[in-house]
Amino acid sequence: MEKVQLDKIRNIGIIAHIDAGKTTTSERILFYTGKNYKLGEVHDGTATMDWMIQEQERGITITAAATTCIWKDIHINLIDTPGHVDFTIEVERSLKVLDGAVVVFCGVGGVEPQSETVWRQADRYEVPRIAFINKMDRVGSNFLEVIDQIHKRLGANAAPIQLPFGKEGDLKGIIDLVERKLVYYKDELGKDLEIMDIPQEAAQDVAKQHTIMIERLAEVDDKIMEDYLHGREIPVSELKAAIRKSVIANKFVPVLCGSAFRNKGVQLVLDAVKDYLPSPIDLPPIKGTNPETGEFEEIKASEKAPFCALCFKVATDPYVGKLNYIRVYSGTLTAGTYIYNAARRERERVTKIVKMHANRQEVVESIFCGEIAAAVGLKETKTGDTLCTENNHILIEAMRFPEPVIQQAIEPTSKDAQEKLGLALHKLEDEDPSFKVTYNQETGQTLIAGMGQLHLEIIKVAYRETLTKKVRAVGKFISQSGGRGQYGHCVLEMEPQETPGTGITFEDKIRSGSIPREYIPAVKQGVFGAAKSGVLAGYPVTDVKVCLVDGSFHEVDSSELAFQMAASLGFNEGLKKANPILLEPIMDMEVIVPEEFMGQVIGDLSSRRAKIISLAQRLNLRTIRANIPLAEVFNYATIIRSLTQGRASYTMEPSFYSEVPAHIAEKIVTGFATTGSTRKSFR
Repeated sequence: MEKVQLDKIRNIGIIAHIDAGKTTTSERILFYTGKNYKLGEVHDGTATMDWMIQEQERGITITAAATTCIWKDIHINLIDTPGHVDFTIEVERSLKVLDGAVVVFCGVGGVEPQSETVWRQADRYEVPRIAFINKMDRVGSNFLEVIDQIHKRLGANAAPIQLPFGKEGDLKGIIDLVERKLVYYKDELGKDLEIMDIPQEAAQDVAKQHTIMIERLAEVDDKIMEDYLHGREIPVSELKAAIRKSVIANKFVPVLCGSAFRNKGVQLVLDAVKDYLPSPIDLPPIKGTNPETGEFEEIKASEKAPFCALCFKVATDPYVGKLNYIRVYSGTLTAGTYIYNAARRERERVTKIVKMHANRQEVVESIFCGEIAAAVGLKETKTGDTLCTENNHILIEAMRFPEPVIQQAIEPTSKDAQEKLGLALHKLEDEDPSFKVTYNQETGQTLIAGMGQLHLEIIKVAYRETLTKKVRAVGKFISQSGGRGQYGHCVLEMEPQETPGTGITFEDKIRSGSIPREYIPAVKQGVFGAAKSGVLAGYPVTDVKVCLVDGSFHEVDSSELAFQMAASLGFNEGLKKANPILLEPIMDMEVIVPEEFMGQVIGDLSSRRAKIISLAQRLNLRTIRANIPLAEVFNYATIIRSLTQGRASYTMEPSFYSEVPAHIAEKIVTGFATTGSTRKSFR
C-alpha cells in the first residue's frame, strides 16, 4: 500500500451520547468521501458501521468500528464508537489511540449524561475535539442553548464557527462564520451546494456570533487578542491557523451544526477535520517506559524510527481468527515479520495485515507510522499490549479499564456444550477487558461479569464486602498427619482504606525476622486469595489495608502453603471481628420526563432508595438527576414507560459503592446462608 505523508493523516473518532447521531454521521462521511455509494440507515439496519446482527436488531452501536476514507487530500482513519454506557470500554480504548475526535450532540437533547462521560474520557487522554450539534432539523432544537450547556456542564471554551440557516424543519443551509459565507443545500442528498453571500436577515446574528468566536479565541491566542483589541480585521487564513493551533492545544472547541440524517453539514465537518484536527506529527511524542531500565522514553512520530505500536482492541473473525487492532506510533510493520510484545515478553509473528472497513478487510503488505490497521497471527497479544522491535523494547502506558458491576451465572445446555461454552467465554474475555469470567468453587457456577444490563442481557448485582474498624487478627495453620507437618503463623493488622475504591493493599512490616523473607509472598497470596470471598455472603472484599506485623515459623515444618493458609485464616478472622458490611454499586442516573409526570417519577425513584441530586428545566421537559442502587433499577425501562405513557427516558452509569441498608443486607446474608449461592438480587 502506498505510504501517506504524516501531515495528511487524521486519526479521529466519533463519540457521543446514545442516539445523538454518531453512526448516521459516520455513514454520511463514508458516502461523501466515496467509500460508500449509497446511504446506510441505522433505523433500517443497513448502516455500514453497525455491522453486527445485535447492532442491527437494536439500532445502536455496540462495538467500535474502524474504517479509512479520503477527503480531498487527507486520509482519515475513522472509528465510530458506542454511546451506551454498557459499552464505554469501546470508547475508552479508542480514545487511547486517536489524535482527535468529533463529539456529536443532539440539537434537542443537548449535553446528556453519556455526553459528559465521553467528554471526560477525552479529557483524560487529552484528545483535541470539535463539536457537531446534530439534528438541527428537529422540533425543539436550539443551537445556542446546546453551546451554553457545553460551557456550563463540560467547562469547555467553545464557540460557534457556524450557524444554522433556517429553523427546525426549514433548515436550508449552514452559515460559515470563518469565511462569512452561506452554504445553501439545493438537493435531498446534500451534494448540490451553492456558496452564497450572507443574507440580509441573518447579518446581525452573524456579526454577533463572529465577534463571540473572536473573543473566545482571543482568550487563548495572544496574536488574535492583539488584533482584536486594536480593531484589526483578521484574515481568514490567520483565523483558521489560530483555531487549529488552539484546538490542538486543547484550549478551544469550535462548534459546527447540521443534520446528518437530512444530509446537511457533514461535508463541513470533514473540512473541519482537515483544517483543525491534528495529524500525528502535530501532537507531543507518546511517552513510554523501557521495561529493562524503568526509565521514561519518548516515541516520536517518524517512519525512520524503530517500529512501535499499541494493540487497542482484539476481535475474532470467523475466517482469519484473531484480529489485533493496532495503532502504529513509529516505524513500519511488514507482513511476515517478527515483532516483540514488550508487555508479555513474547516474540510474535505477523502473518497478515489488513485495513478494516467495519467488518470487511483489505489485505496490505505494510502499514506505516500514524496508521491504524489489524494484524493477524498474534497468539499472545492482548488489549493494551505494546508491540515493538526485538532490539528496541518499550512499554506504552496501559489503558484503564472499569471494573464490572453486574454478574450472572451461566450454564451450558448439555455436557456436549460445556467445551464450546468455555471456548466462547475465553474469546469474549480476550476481546473485551471489561468482561470477566470466574468460577465459584462453592456453588460450582461459572459467573460472567460486565458493565450493565444490556452488556450481559442480564443479571446479578456485584455486591462487595468491607470492614468498618481497625482490628488485629491471628492466623495459625498447624497440621501433623505423619511425616513432615505444616506450620504457619502470622499476625495481621486490618483497617478500612482512607480512600474508597482503593481495593486491597498489603504491607510487610516484619522487621525482626519472625517470618523468613521467602514466606512473605505466600502470606500476601493468602490475603488476596481470601479477599475473593467475604464472610457475610461470599462477595469479594474491597477497600481493606492489611499489614503483616508479626508471626513465627518452624525450622522444619514451615512452608509457603502453610503461611498461605495461615494468612487466609487470619484475614477471615479479622473480617469477622471488624464489623463487616455489604457494599452495593450506586448508579448516577438522569431521567428526562415531561412536567406532568414528574411527581410520579420522583415518587417511584424515592421508593427505590434513590437520592435526588438535582432538578432542572430543559425546554418543556424536566431532568431529574439521582444516585440509585443498581439492584433497584432492573427492568426500569419498562417501569418508566408505564409511568409516563412512554414519554420519558433515562440513562445511567456506575458511580460508586455504598453500604447496603441493614434490612436488605440481612436478606442477602440469609439467602446466602440458606442456599450457599449469591445468584439472587434483593430489593
